[in-house]
Amino acid sequence: MKKRILSALLCLTVAVSTLLPLSGCSAREGDLMSGVRARAVSTDVELNDEGAAAVMDFSVGLFQKSLEEGKNVMISPLSVLCALAMTANGAKGETLAQMEAVFGLPLEALNPYLHALMEALTSGKEAELNAANAIWFRDSERFTVEQDFLQANADWYGAGLYKAPFDDGTCRDINDWVKKHTGGMIPSILDEIPESAVMYLVNALAFEAEWQTVYEERQVRDGTFTREDGTRQDAELMYSTEYGYLEDECAAGFLKYYKGGRYAFAALLPEEGVTVAEYAAGLTGDHLRDLLSNARSEEVRTAIPVFESAYDVEMSGILQAMGMTDAFDMGAADLSGIGSSENGNLFISRVLHKTYISVDARGTKAAAVTVVEPGDSAAPIIEEPKTVYLDRPFVYLIVDCGTNLPIFMGTVMGIGE
Repeated sequence: MKKRILSALLCLTVAVSTLLPLSGCSAREGDLMSGVRARAVSTDVELNDEGAAAVMDFSVGLFQKSLEEGKNVMISPLSVLCALAMTANGAKGETLAQMEAVFGLPLEALNPYLHALMEALTSGKEAELNAANAIWFRDSERFTVEQDFLQANADWYGAGLYKAPFDDGTCRDINDWVKKHTGGMIPSILDEIPESAVMYLVNALAFEAEWQTVYEERQVRDGTFTREDGTRQDAELMYSTEYGYLEDECAAGFLKYYKGGRYAFAALLPEEGVTVAEYAAGLTGDHLRDLLSNARSEEVRTAIPVFESAYDVEMSGILQAMGMTDAFDMGAADLSGIGSSENGNLFISRVLHKTYISVDARGTKAAAVTVVEPGDSAAPIIEEPKTVYLDRPFVYLIVDCGTNLPIFMGTVMGIGE
């Protein structure tokens, strides 16, 4: 089966955010914290209510702020949200209020919603999504972690908890964990651990599936992809007929399902004369949910390019632009629910996000890593089928068809980039 993998990594550091070279001997990861065990939580959550609306709003907002002119972009809103929600379990006061405003839900509602959503997403058989979470924190007298914070993330996110010396060995341990839980697609996330780091929170999702109908060799043909600046590129295009047609005032698209029908690749091609950026700027969470949930059962002739893309971004500015400002301010941040450090106040110094995707005749491979680094301081079939050929820049999503929420959101502005 083809794999689509998402992961998130959060790094909590002291106020000195400069990365410093490390010294000392290699050390292995510490023992699993024996004092904290995940407790059973009861959630009676409707997955398609206000929680889904909030997650979609967050996803669209994050996607819009992440776009870069002329560049292929791919983010995992779900991965980023899970990572930030884990962090928010240690936020208080105005810092928490701002995070909740960006999330669109209070934390006491977001935790059970994400718990229920991930339980639903990981229950599939033909298309399998696996989730894993872990927290590493510095084994040092200078840093004291709050047990309630660890317990909340064990309960709601099943996070494994590790105490470690934060030396070169810990760096290797975290990278090995990321590599394992992303099927090798993200081989590492850390080059080194800064002296200021006191905690890492890691979320990984691994999704395995293949197309419901795999492309045959005759359906894959040489073609041309035309960028927005008119540059033409050689491309392999995969042709098929699908039956989930998407259309709004400025774009046409389609759904192509993965095996089992729980997940789908959704493509949106802006009409001629509308750029991807212009189209994305006009999206709202409500509009995208309505568009996906009201796919029309019309025959549509489609073409998807074979493409592979890697992307990385530092998201601090994006999240601050969305309204989450205090968490990044060493003076204003209140992350005291996470713990305390003799070196200063905890705050988020950076949020790193790294993704990879490959789409071919059998299915899709994708991966994402997010690093947050706080510091202490249906219609009848018409006679003429629709045609949507993705031979110029387009928006795509990999969506959970049960909730119509995106796991990945991206743009293809060029091939081989």
